[in-house]
Amino acid sequence: MVIRIRMEVLFRMKTAVVVMLCLHQMSFSSAQECPSTHDLLNSLRQVEKMLAVHEASYQQGLRSLRKKISALHNSTMAIFKAGATCPKPEPPAHGRRLGRVFGIGHEVHFLCKSGYELIGPRTRVCLDSLKWSGQQPMCRRLNSTDNSLASFTPVARSSPSTSSYSSSSSSFPASAALSASSPSFSSSPVSPLSSSLPTPPPPSSSVRPSHCTHFLGSTRCTCDVGFTISGRDNNICTDIDECRLFPFGQPGRLCVHQCVNTPGSFHCFCPAGYDLARDGRSCTDVDECENRMHNCTLEQVCVNTYGGFQCVTVGCPQMKNATYIKTSPMRCERNPCMLGDKGCTQAPNSISFHFLSVVSNMSAPRVLFRVSAARVLGDTLRFGLAGGRGRGHFSVQRSGRQTGTLLLVTPIKGPAALEAEVEMSELEHNSLLGRYLTKVTLFVSPYEF
Repeated sequence: MVIRIRMEVLFRMKTAVVVMLCLHQMSFSSAQECPSTHDLLNSLRQVEKMLAVHEASYQQGLRSLRKKISALHNSTMAIFKAGATCPKPEPPAHGRRLGRVFGIGHEVHFLCKSGYELIGPRTRVCLDSLKWSGQQPMCRRLNSTDNSLASFTPVARSSPSTSSYSSSSSSFPASAALSASSPSFSSSPVSPLSSSLPTPPPPSSSVRPSHCTHFLGSTRCTCDVGFTISGRDNNICTDIDECRLFPFGQPGRLCVHQCVNTPGSFHCFCPAGYDLARDGRSCTDVDECENRMHNCTLEQVCVNTYGGFQCVTVGCPQMKNATYIKTSPMRCERNPCMLGDKGCTQAPNSISFHFLSVVSNMSAPRVLFRVSAARVLGDTLRFGLAGGRGRGHFSVQRSGRQTGTLLLVTPIKGPAALEAEVEMSELEHNSLLGRYLTKVTLFVSPYEF
């Protein structure tokens, strides 16, 4: 519009110059010769150059004026935004809100109490329109059938619990033996969650329109947290599948066990026998023995395992040449032998029973158990493996003058139940004074946590 006006002005000025030159030519016709056509064209070109310079100066002034107007508008909007806030968001029922600043660009976060799960965005942002992004979240009570560690179904287990894996020790001659009629680990129905998982939301809830704002001829579109913008005009928000971005078994994975994607977020779930940790991603073993969540009888011992428990029966062995009596819940002592009964004197003086729980594929070599003599009557102590299931996974080494160590030498993939019999022999001038047997049962979890 401005350029068209300037062209009209230029045309009028050119016309005026032509008229003036014509009048000038008429005035000279009587007195002297009129200027030639060449001189007139040169004069006209000089006038055009002068007008072009004036027009360029005008355009520069117009651009400068526009910049000043824009700067004034921006400063006015900044002052307006500095004091503008979104309405105070209400915390969801059975939950709470984190964040006390509600200005433009600031975020608030939402959490639910124990036993509830958050439905909706965990984070909302105050937009330029002074509205919060996303929808108001809510807290829904967890279904009692969910396998999310806050609610789980224990497997078969027992009472006086043997703690989860730690390096244990036993001292002799108070050595105990174990006649284990314990069920194998595989008998515990530890099933990784399957049908009890919540049904993933329908695909339509993973796509929603974006939030767009229009200002000074430009458009800015944003998405809720957990969504990515897409579409030809950036008008679509598509859910980010965090579980696929960080798959199970990869470094930086989101969940220790199982990840379930939800619109704008994700949830971690644990198998039966575990609770979801406070970080919302790890799994913590539930001690069913300590919490009395087992079905072991009074005659059985409850052994807590990772993700389950075992009910074991400890009984003294039946031997041909020797008899034993139970002196404690985890130890049997040999009755006195008849004089000259070599078969009886060759039998172990005592048999001890110990139970350990470990995770699957635990790194090796690793110390599992230590056996030591409280007092030494002879001049020599010998340590070794006497038997047991899975001998190829174990080794015994002397770790001190009166101490032997049971080592795990190869990783074990669970679920499994292995047994190692550690024997300590006491000798005097190569004559056997006594044998002390320790039976160590290892329960290996099906999980690596």
